[in-house]
Amino acid sequence: MENFRVGTRGSRLAVRQSTTAAEALAELGGLSFDMITIRSEGDVLTGPLSQLGGSGVFATALRKALFDTEIDVAVHSLKDLPAKDVDGLSIAAVPERVDVRDALCSADDLTLDDLPEGAKVGTGSPRRAAQLLAARQDLNIVDIRGNVGTRLARVRGREDAAEKSSQAPDAARGDLDAVVLAGAGLARLELQEHISELLDPELMLPAPGQGALAVEVRSEESPPGTSLAVSLAQLDHLESRLETTAERALLARLNAGCSAPIGGLARCEDEPDGSVKLRLDTMVCAPDGSDVQRAGQELTLEPGVSREAGIEAAAALGTRVAETLLAEDRGLLQHVIDS
Repeated sequence: MENFRVGTRGSRLAVRQSTTAAEALAELGGLSFDMITIRSEGDVLTGPLSQLGGSGVFATALRKALFDTEIDVAVHSLKDLPAKDVDGLSIAAVPERVDVRDALCSADDLTLDDLPEGAKVGTGSPRRAAQLLAARQDLNIVDIRGNVGTRLARVRGREDAAEKSSQAPDAARGDLDAVVLAGAGLARLELQEHISELLDPELMLPAPGQGALAVEVRSEESPPGTSLAVSLAQLDHLESRLETTAERALLARLNAGCSAPIGGLARCEDEPDGSVKLRLDTMVCAPDGSDVQRAGQELTLEPGVSREAGIEAAAALGTRVAETLLAEDRGLLQHVIDS
């Protein structure tokens, strides 16, 4: 039986995501796999994630392991991947995307509207922080780091959510009124009971790629016809690929990092005539929530369009939406990117 090696970060969420993708690949191709834990710089360093180079720091070690042939497959949260592709590597599969929404996890299960004035809300994401302030200028945003359990344990009444094996003895607990996390990660860890409210994308536009995984390989290592290549092709979900392609093309054209306060969401919708409508919406938000710039466009993919043509059209859509933002030239976008 053909065997492949899967690289994963050591967090509980990363292991769960990597195992899910690996099991799907193994089942599709009659393969076996070994899990190899790769420690990343983002797992070691402390401080605000945006100052460490954004969430892309989590991808670097996995990509190096691919180049060094220590692993055959790397599984990433797609929102953590820098928008520009790396020569020699390719995203061979985007499995079917799950819920894209951000989740508010609060003390007493209060909604965002019901949080008390001046409530302390934790997030490590400038995008979430900016949109929270755009909705509620009175909120006190607290920068937080750590795995899902560590962050949940910062919420008053949810201290027991901490993952005991990784919680530092001096880590803060119960000092916040709420935190905002990706709903998809909570669902994958079966922690949905901690979700007080799933935030509507009209209020909190998610990060490009949120809710999706990316299965990355060395470009030359997956020639068509091999068992692994066949499995990867079957695992790739076309609508999820189209959506995330548009979102990543948006970020790439803006030359923005994955930690910038920029949201982007593309959605596919089947039309009665068999065509597919793909719409991409984006927003750029001042870090203090004082200004928001939005743009959006859509395209129609006619019935029978090839996969390659559809992906090319999705990328072009992302570029066009980015050009719309750039053409407005209000100064906000450049300020956000430069910061």
